Amino acid sequence: MIRTYRAFLGLSEGFHRGRNGLSGKQFCSLLSTNSSLDDSESTHFGFKDVPKTEKEKLVGQVFHNVANKYDVMNDLMSGGLHRMWKDHLINKLLPLSVPGYEASHLDVAGGTGDVAFRIAERTKNCNPPVKITVLDINGSMLEVGKQRAIERNLWSPSRDERMSWVEASAEELPFDENSFDSYTISFGIRNCTNIPKVLEEANRVLKPGGRFMCLEFSQVPNPLLRAIYDQYSFRVIPEIGKIVSNDRESYQYLVESIRKFPDQLKFERMIREAGFQNVRHENLTHGTVAIHSGFKSC
Repeated sequence: MIRTYRAFLGLSEGFHRGRNGLSGKQFCSLLSTNSSLDDSESTHFGFKDVPKTEKEKLVGQVFHNVANKYDVMNDLMSGGLHRMWKDHLINKLLPLSVPGYEASHLDVAGGTGDVAFRIAERTKNCNPPVKITVLDINGSMLEVGKQRAIERNLWSPSRDERMSWVEASAEELPFDENSFDSYTISFGIRNCTNIPKVLEEANRVLKPGGRFMCLEFSQVPNPLLRAIYDQYSFRVIPEIGKIVSNDRESYQYLVESIRKFPDQLKFERMIREAGFQNVRHENLTHGTVAIHSGFKSC
């Protein structure tokens, strides 16, 4: 029973975040967008159809709302599983460098620094050190990450040669082609408006042979486990959000966004279509999350 229960935890992870906050009135107004929009004009925000031009603002509001409670929510709702998932991601990613080579890594939708800090700590003895760029579209999340980096003595405004922070969209990366040796995006890509564009941009900025890795909520294949998972997701998670963050709506969106994300095999195909090779996935916790991996062609 305990094992089954743990399989349905870990649902408080990050969103790919918009830049600007919205008032409550604007937020509700956008969610009530009528269904007359055609497929070229609309996209999903959870189970609702919204104009493509507005999704970034809506997701931005979600993360502006949860930024200060983000880590507390992750632990309460996942029972610590999100930490193990991220540790496993890094175990699969490393090593990033060899002696004498200055490797560069890009962590996208990584505002609070969870993945970047793990890489920094695991590669601290590399010579030269691995350069890590943390990119997020939401400034509130980046501020949380910077403060955590200072507290861990991993970064400071006056000593930033190893780690840098960039506020930008995953769909329009502000980097030259062939800039990074590796790229990670954790619990962020499903919240982007144009997922194929995110994948194409990842391929563009990676060096030939560079590795793409995505940790994301996925689809539970077992029908019985999926039914229990759905009950927990829709009945419990929004209520936890209400109690801890006084924000039921943001966590309702979280649950719905997971269900709208492509399943493991479809997402594999999307990664291949973006130009990656040797694409694979690994299910974790009965498919609650999956790690997808691919390499840019040489």
